[in-house]
Amino acid sequence: MPKPAAAEVDAGGRGVRVSSPGRVIYPATDRTPEVTKLMVAEYFASVDDGLMRALRDRPTALERWPAGVLPGIKLAIGRPGEKADAFYQKRVPKGAPDYLESVEVTFPSGRTADEICPTEIAVPVWAAQMGTLTFHPWPVRRSDVDRPDELRIDLDPQPGTTFRDAVRVAGVARELLEELGIRGYPKTSGNRGVHVFVRIEPRWEFTDLRHAAIGFGRALEKRDEGVTTRWWKEERGERVFVDFNQNCRDRTIASAYSLRPIPGAPVSTPMTWEELAEVEDPAAFNLFTVPERLASGGDPWASIDDVHHDLTPLLELWEDSEGGEMNYPPDYPKMPGEPPRVQPSKKVEAHWDADGNRIEQ
Repeated sequence: MPKPAAAEVDAGGRGVRVSSPGRVIYPATDRTPEVTKLMVAEYFASVDDGLMRALRDRPTALERWPAGVLPGIKLAIGRPGEKADAFYQKRVPKGAPDYLESVEVTFPSGRTADEICPTEIAVPVWAAQMGTLTFHPWPVRRSDVDRPDELRIDLDPQPGTTFRDAVRVAGVARELLEELGIRGYPKTSGNRGVHVFVRIEPRWEFTDLRHAAIGFGRALEKRDEGVTTRWWKEERGERVFVDFNQNCRDRTIASAYSLRPIPGAPVSTPMTWEELAEVEDPAAFNLFTVPERLASGGDPWASIDDVHHDLTPLLELWEDSEGGEMNYPPDYPKMPGEPPRVQPSKKVEAHWDADGNRIEQ
């Protein structure tokens, strides 16, 4: 049986070949028709300005679902020997087109890699040919990959809370940012959460960025009892978690206008604060509805690069907060001042010294 003919997508004037264009990536739901591989590529081309505003000149990992978002398919999380049909691509793959550019980044382990660095919309469209649905850009530009230019506030509803709880907390976050003279830009996560991005001057290191996020999260806790910065899940309760560790080196959040691997092809959608306050169902913003929204109303984040803020007010929140250093992600090396990496319910005080190091018995 002959292979189906490949298709070509116009990506900013560059033709990008898409093989197996009819492959179903998202099966139909009771609200949306099926989505093919070609439709994913065409979607990325259609949101050119918004998507490239999020990705341009940033080291970017690809979240690839080449077999589609089908029952039983899970995303690999990096365990040794793990086999999965969906995975993260952090290095430039073999066979990449000659127009694709890259930049070297350093991971927490000290290892380095050449990571994709989108400079034109043809790159995300080519990534769709590779099965990519979600783009994970670093909060840096390739001109200085060690100095972030973006703070990312990830509001993650815990079990027992809802998207509307995250929306409420986002409103509190907006008030606090504005009191500090800072403008935040909100978007849906594409799932249950809300993200708020703040462009900052690229003068600080990742540790400073993370401390600013912790300080901001602790200030939110004081204003809304439905907020938590507790790292251990057993301590969070039915609250919205401010995931401060998303501001660590090599920790990323789905970009604006990325698709999410959830039935119905939802999109992580930029919004005005007023729009976000009224949203009841984030799944209504999907591959079928977002291009028209962008074409007719423009990108709510069009002005995000106009001002890069001073991080100092947020670092002052960190310095004035109580609680000290917080746990880093588990794949990080032990960090200065970090508390013990053990669940509080399993911690035996006698097994740990004052610096958080385990005492060998």
